[in-house]
Amino acid sequence: MEEDRRSATLQCLMGAVQDCAYLPGRAARSVIVDPALSVDTQLYSRLIDQGFRRSGSLLYRPHCSACKACISLRVNSREFKPRRSQRRIWRRNQDLLVRQLPACFQEEHFVLFQRYLSQRHPTGGMNPPSRTGYRDFLIAPQVDSRWVEFRLAERLVMVAVVDIMAAGLSAVYTFFDPQLKQRGLGVYSILWQIAEARRRGLPWAYLGYWIKECQQMKYKDRFRPCEIYQHNVWIACQQQ
Repeated sequence: MEEDRRSATLQCLMGAVQDCAYLPGRAARSVIVDPALSVDTQLYSRLIDQGFRRSGSLLYRPHCSACKACISLRVNSREFKPRRSQRRIWRRNQDLLVRQLPACFQEEHFVLFQRYLSQRHPTGGMNPPSRTGYRDFLIAPQVDSRWVEFRLAERLVMVAVVDIMAAGLSAVYTFFDPQLKQRGLGVYSILWQIAEARRRGLPWAYLGYWIKECQQMKYKDRFRPCEIYQHNVWIACQQQ
C-alpha cells in the first residue's frame, strides 16, 4: 500500500475477477488485506481512511482495472445539515426505541435479515442466507462493533451493524422490515448514525461505497456535507 508509510509493510492479496454485483456487464476485482494479519481498531481505522471496507473479517478495497465507479464516502457529522425530506423521516421515526448491543448472533435478527433479503434483494448473491453465511458476513471478532436495534414497541423493525472507529462510525450493513416502506428506515438509520457519531465526538460517518451509476448506491451523497476518496485523498463533494 503506497498511500501511508505506516502501512508500507502491510501484506495485500489480489482477489479473483468476478461479475460486478452493482453494474451489470462489468467485471470486479478487489485488493484484500492478508486474512492472516491481526487487525486492531487502530489499523482498521487507518484502512477505512484509505478507502477500505470490511465484509466479516475480510478487509478489501475495489481494484478494477477498467472501472472506478466505487468511491468511498463519508459525512461530516459536526456540520451535517439534513434536508427537508430527511427532517421529516427523522420526526416520523421518533417513536422507535433504540438499543445498542455487542456483536452477536440472535435468531430474531437473522429472521428479519431473511425477510429483508427475500423482498429487497431477491436475486442477490446472499439470498437465501444461511446462519453461517450471515455470521461470516457481519461479525468480525477483532472489531469494535455495535448491533443497533430499532423497535416499534416490542417489534424489531431494523438492525444497523456499526463499527466504532478512531475518527468516526462505519456503517457496515442495515436491514429492516420491508413492510414499513413509508417510514424511510434506511435513511433514518444513516441519520441516526450521523447523530451518534456527533454525540460521541467523532467527526465522520463512513457510509461505504457511493456508486453514482447504481440506483441502490447513489443516494449516499444526499447527506451533506460529505467527502469522497479519490486519487488517495479525501475531497469535498460538489454541491448539487
